Amino acid sequence: MTIAITGAGGFLGRACVAEARRRGLPVLALYRNSLPAEWSGDAGITPLQLDLTAPDAADRLSAALPEDCAIIHAAAHLGDDPASVARDTLSATRTLREAWRGGGARLVLISSLAVYDTESLSPGDALDESSPLIPLPDTPEQARDAYAGSKRLQEALFLDDLQDGWILRPGALWGPGRTWHALQGFRASKLFVTIGSHGELPLAHVDLCAQIAIEAARTSTPGPGIVNVFDDDRPTRARFLRAHRRCFGWPRLNVTVPYGAWLALVRLLKPISGNLPGLFRENILRARLMPLRYPNTRMRSAFPGEDADTFEGLMTRAAEDRG
Repeated sequence: MTIAITGAGGFLGRACVAEARRRGLPVLALYRNSLPAEWSGDAGITPLQLDLTAPDAADRLSAALPEDCAIIHAAAHLGDDPASVARDTLSATRTLREAWRGGGARLVLISSLAVYDTESLSPGDALDESSPLIPLPDTPEQARDAYAGSKRLQEALFLDDLQDGWILRPGALWGPGRTWHALQGFRASKLFVTIGSHGELPLAHVDLCAQIAIEAARTSTPGPGIVNVFDDDRPTRARFLRAHRRCFGWPRLNVTVPYGAWLALVRLLKPISGNLPGLFRENILRARLMPLRYPNTRMRSAFPGEDADTFEGLMTRAAEDRG
């Protein structure tokens, strides 16, 4: 069975291509810009340069998909710009949906932890697949943030038709070349401000996510199968900071503000929060930095296994792979 991967030139997409080839599976790798050098000479990879937002993209994709294939849809915009998420997440997903419907291919949609609504949760609670989702917006910018809105809308495009397929909701993807993440805090000049030191970080190593995606592509389910993807060894923010500083030497200057103290400040500033960055808005602060627990019980039930190493071991490997 061929594994067709959209966004194959991206951080997760390239890891999915590598994982499929490690297992000896042929790959149809859809990329938009430059051809990754590591694909050169691999006869098991069929590269297809395709902009999923182009007018003829659905027809080209339909013609390219092998009869026996599964699709991993990893193409998406990672930021909060409304125009970019409307084009690169939603328009691209509509193209894929048009090409996929009626073809019978198993679909694995790479969604995000961002679709969950944390308004009803309190510090220390567990966030799992039964947790509530953010309300379905009409447009991405009507949601808590445009990225969360786009992923929620992306899932909705498939939920009614996904009879045999998976929706994977990874946490913060990390690995070689991308060890930092947006769930730690923010930078103020040379000082990095960490908000809170307790609670698990919902990290998902890129290799783990690729393994789960390839396994899902090969596994039938009375769909949709909805699975959160988190590492087994999930560090606290304090532990993450120690490991990152040891492996990379930064951030050198750091101050940690308790989550409760920052939440009190945000509530005090609520009258002017519309003019402030996201972490000064309570709904975004709660979604990104509230100390919660992130069990991966359903993931490990569907796809047994374990992390390749401890969190510190994986961080060390990422530092060694810098070159």
